[in-house]
Amino acid sequence: MTTVEAARPVAIRPARLLPRWWAIGLGALAGAFALGVLVGPVGLPPGAVFRELADRLPFVTMSSGLTEQQSAILFQLRLPRVVLGGLVGAMLSISGAAYQGAFRNPLADPYLLGAAAGAGLGATIAIAYAGASHDLIPLAAFVGALGAVAIAYSVGRSSTGRTATTLILAGVAVASFLTAVQTYVQQRESDTLRQVYSWILGRLGTAGWGEVVLILPYVVVSAGVILAHRRLLDVLSVGDEEAESLGLRARRVRLWVVVAASLGTAAAVAVSGLIGFVGIIVPHAVRLIAGASYRVLLPLALAFGAAFMIVADLIGRTVAAPAEVPIGVVTAFIGAPFFALALRTSKRWMP
Repeated sequence: MTTVEAARPVAIRPARLLPRWWAIGLGALAGAFALGVLVGPVGLPPGAVFRELADRLPFVTMSSGLTEQQSAILFQLRLPRVVLGGLVGAMLSISGAAYQGAFRNPLADPYLLGAAAGAGLGATIAIAYAGASHDLIPLAAFVGALGAVAIAYSVGRSSTGRTATTLILAGVAVASFLTAVQTYVQQRESDTLRQVYSWILGRLGTAGWGEVVLILPYVVVSAGVILAHRRLLDVLSVGDEEAESLGLRARRVRLWVVVAASLGTAAAVAVSGLIGFVGIIVPHAVRLIAGASYRVLLPLALAFGAAFMIVADLIGRTVAAPAEVPIGVVTAFIGAPFFALALRTSKRWMP
């Protein structure tokens, strides 16, 4: 028997995603959504907000009592920001888990193949030479991230070994080169440093429905592809040789997963800037509470990643109000200690 299905009883059998985990994940997301919408410099009455949201549903007519100004704050400022934060957090979290499964490295993150460096270079060039157009910066960052991943993958595949390790090393080399180019551009155009660093530190302050529409298709497609491979990632965790002896084409699975995760990461980075540690914090937290099976890990990473990003953004815009702390700084404050803890426990998750 050469098919994965026929050999599955021999491989690691993944745990089922129990209803209680669905309830916990969705409950955390709902709680974060409510906090993100209700908490801010301008207080909004909770009952009126939920009545206003219900009034927008089909076949529902309900008077909320919100003023025109309050309604504008809800639908033009807070709601798109919360939705965008949820999409970015969900995508970075599931991408981090996908990279960790594809490379069998529990410390891999969504920026592993140079996506962050490519996006940073693209955004820097747009800010420095194209007038910092609000519409052009996300496009330049998206193209830069995808270009960096494509170069890293091409370099890694051209080596004689063609292993996951060579691909990671190629990503490190490409990221170093692109970071050097970005530094050169920043030095030449020093008057744009403040805006470049503002983007690099991550921000959702300018979020609107346009950014939500921009990222949504990529999140749906990328997350769908990754979730479709969740069982195969469990098989891949036993090692390439063992997985291929069970009929799994390890390189093809890794290619699909890496491409999907990189595409989603590029889209997320394009609208939010560089927000680190999310792809490490959330997958490891889920492993601690629900186990290491990707059949469980990936769906929960979506829910908890979205909730984490919404709460992190809420902290960033309230802790130093009326000023805002960049969301990348908030996630770094949380992620750096967590990363140190993950280093101590990583052997537990290593295949």
